[in-house]
Amino acid sequence: MLYLVGLGLGDAKDITVKGLEAVRRCRRVYLEAYTSVLTVGKEALEEFYGKELILADREMVEQEADSILKEADVCDVAFLVVGDPFGATTHSDLVLRAVKLGIPYEVIHNASIMNAVGCCGLQLYNFGETVSVVFWTDTWKPESFFDKIEKNRQNGMHTLCLLDIKVKEQSLENLMKGRKIYEPPRYMSVNQAAEQLLAIIQNRRLQGEEPEITENTICVGLARVGAPDQKIASGTLYQMSTVELGGPLHSLIVTGTMHPLELEMLKLFSTARILFKKSSNG
Repeated sequence: MLYLVGLGLGDAKDITVKGLEAVRRCRRVYLEAYTSVLTVGKEALEEFYGKELILADREMVEQEADSILKEADVCDVAFLVVGDPFGATTHSDLVLRAVKLGIPYEVIHNASIMNAVGCCGLQLYNFGETVSVVFWTDTWKPESFFDKIEKNRQNGMHTLCLLDIKVKEQSLENLMKGRKIYEPPRYMSVNQAAEQLLAIIQNRRLQGEEPEITENTICVGLARVGAPDQKIASGTLYQMSTVELGGPLHSLIVTGTMHPLELEMLKLFSTARILFKKSSNG
């Protein structure tokens, strides 16, 4: 059996009882280590689960998936994912491979950022399409995520922006020379995401457009959701470029039309005691 086990968002103890029982039954346990990070290290998980964990990076999961599934038809293997197992599409591929090989699988769900964002008081059914905000480079500055945020906002919907994670990335030079030398991990902050959105707004104005989202659009910055030191800050998009939320992982929400109850909740997290009036929604 292949078990796909969600670990939740906080620390070692966020695994479900059912998930922990499955892990303790398994001969091999893999920890997926590139779509998200937990606030505790591999050692803390090993101690709590009583199992040695094999780190599975993107390369292993995408190119050597068969080694993960090896003998899973005759023994139990677990694949641990921070959040929920299907928070990232990569894991669907693992399931499809298992089915092709005739290996039964079981999914053990847990909380993910997709539902835990409700902690800021915005109602989950008022969210539109989730977007990913990627790190810009000197030569690559995509804006497609901005169009999706605008579309959500035109429909009165909030947008959850998942911020880029760079783990085990190679520089172009090392990649071309086939050198397995990796760049230090990088995690996008709310500040960086807000700065990129502000830059797009300026670009659009230079092109004669008046974007749906402005410097004064109410946003919410979230950091380390589910951890004891989680932080939430609400304010304008401009304020999100200066707010201090500490270490990773960060997420950003661009709000749409807000219910009075949602506005009341956001006041709890106001960065500068902003008066949240309906007019400040733009």
